[in-house]
Amino acid sequence: MFRLLLILAAALQAEPVRPVPPPGVDVPAADRKDLEAGLQRLHSSLEKLKGNPLLPDVQIYHEAARYALQYNEFFKSEEIFKAKELLREGQVRADQLLKGEAPWTTATGLVVRGYVSKIDKSVQPYGLYIPPNGPRRWRLDAWFHGRSEVLSEVNFLWEREHSVGEFTPPDSIVLFLYGRYCNANKLAGEVDLFEALADVKRHYPIDDNRIVVRGFSMGGAAAWHIAAHHAGLWAAAAPGAGFSETPEFLKLTPEQIAATPEWEKALWHMYNATDYASNFYNLPVVAYNGDIDPQKQAADVMERELKLEGMQLSRVYGPNTGHRYHPDSKPQINAIVDANSTRDPYPSRIRFTTWTLSYNRMKWVVVEGLEKHWQRARVDAQQTETGVEAKTTGVVLLNFEFGPGGAKPDFRTVTVDGQKLTVNSPQTDRSWTVKLRKTAGRWTVAGGEEPGLHKVHGLQGPIDDAFLDSFVFVKPSGTPLSEKTGEWTASELSRAIREWRRQFRGDAQVLDDSAVTDDVIASSNLVLWGDPHSNRILARILDKLPVQWTAEAVVFQGRRYPAATHVPVLIFPNPLNPKKYVVLNSGVTFREFDNLNNARQVPKLPDWAILDTTQPPEEHTPGKVVTAGFFNENWGLTP
Repeated sequence: MFRLLLILAAALQAEPVRPVPPPGVDVPAADRKDLEAGLQRLHSSLEKLKGNPLLPDVQIYHEAARYALQYNEFFKSEEIFKAKELLREGQVRADQLLKGEAPWTTATGLVVRGYVSKIDKSVQPYGLYIPPNGPRRWRLDAWFHGRSEVLSEVNFLWEREHSVGEFTPPDSIVLFLYGRYCNANKLAGEVDLFEALADVKRHYPIDDNRIVVRGFSMGGAAAWHIAAHHAGLWAAAAPGAGFSETPEFLKLTPEQIAATPEWEKALWHMYNATDYASNFYNLPVVAYNGDIDPQKQAADVMERELKLEGMQLSRVYGPNTGHRYHPDSKPQINAIVDANSTRDPYPSRIRFTTWTLSYNRMKWVVVEGLEKHWQRARVDAQQTETGVEAKTTGVVLLNFEFGPGGAKPDFRTVTVDGQKLTVNSPQTDRSWTVKLRKTAGRWTVAGGEEPGLHKVHGLQGPIDDAFLDSFVFVKPSGTPLSEKTGEWTASELSRAIREWRRQFRGDAQVLDDSAVTDDVIASSNLVLWGDPHSNRILARILDKLPVQWTAEAVVFQGRRYPAATHVPVLIFPNPLNPKKYVVLNSGVTFREFDNLNNARQVPKLPDWAILDTTQPPEEHTPGKVVTAGFFNENWGLTP
């Protein structure tokens, strides 16, 4: 976090940070007995249904009640009744499925369903509104909910079974995202959108060119983020209120910004929608806010950034309205969304900005290599009669990708930054892919995979990126090199497991180092806890990592740090499987204090850091950050 804010937080350490979510109410013994009995009955039915593809649609009820009971997350006494009802509904579904029936799969109106996440194998819920009649292929509106620290799975499922929400466009399915609780659809909350959307597409005929993203308050922030970073996927976006970046929304002073570490400021570029404003050239957006809502700030700063890109933001205001939708504003918003509800997958011109290969695609333009992460990269590409002309900044690997029917038959050339290149003509189905490489200032046509280790989409850091795909916490089984760092490691592992469940609503996969198999190495990012003496997997790969670690010292970038008090944390391609990550001694890098405001829930550490575990936290990390930074584009330490 930011130093001046955290100095204040450190001064108040005698008072623990308010927990998110808050503690629940006491559950009377009779109610607890009823809930435990209901959970056991449903669990027995779930065991009989193993292997059934519709099993997650039943598991969501079990997990909702289990979490609330096991983790003290009944926030009001009436939620105990809700959990009992949800268990009853889950049992009804289980009994139906045991008879080969699944009436909810063809139901209209409000329906709740679930999927198994690739990240942690947890079952995640989502809600749907299915109109009574519809086209052969549905338009889909994805809705991101507002902030609620008490939005347990019980409360989410109950609401999704009883409220149609703010917007129910005719002939459109509405997808209500849980987003893994209350994180503005960042990190695993962002993945939730794509996993839930994929699950909906498995069950309902969705038109890929007619998907809209919407939300309000925290959901408006999610809509700004998802729209700006994935602009090529949607037909339109309609964010309401919320926030669209970190420093201005938090009202950081110039002094606070100056005191913020450079790596933290660089990482603001990960989620700041303002930094991706040019992407709205290819995505219609209408912003809403009440005209006396302080959260109009989100649209104000986006309007400013779009003007700098030569664009005008479409806005709707609720007159004399605070933090809510004005009823007269909804038809105006709908009219703009409906008029722009069909996406063009191959527009003649693409304008694309990114700061990281994590977000590397805009329709038919794909950026595969950057000159330097966390510096602005741009592509402005235009179709011509014979191919594509493009201007770039900060890009060294670039693809143009047209699917069947997308390219013109006469495409033969590409011109990039003034260099004209002859390329292969489209295939007979008019699909066309061109890969270009920039070396020493000159572009050439490239082929095949790039040799050597380098940052690519999905393998570019920072540390938090490891938690967007399947990951496993690997516990040490040996004796630590240092008693002090061993205690620190055990404490941080326990915290990482706890906070993952609290903030991202899943049970993290945890294995002893002796239980890590080749299948685990092939399928998951490995988060190794401990040191080379205590963790056998870390010992196995240490000589292939950019750090030396003995009982005496941690050596990194030629500098020595006492091993008795210092710990390296980092992310790196796993030497045992370079298509996956290995992480040393870190979970998600924002801390409990950051959970109090979603704009602060951004990565707090870059690709690597050395921590002094004996010092009070600086930047609200688990120890004092002695030094930290990013690996270069080849995963090296030289600039």
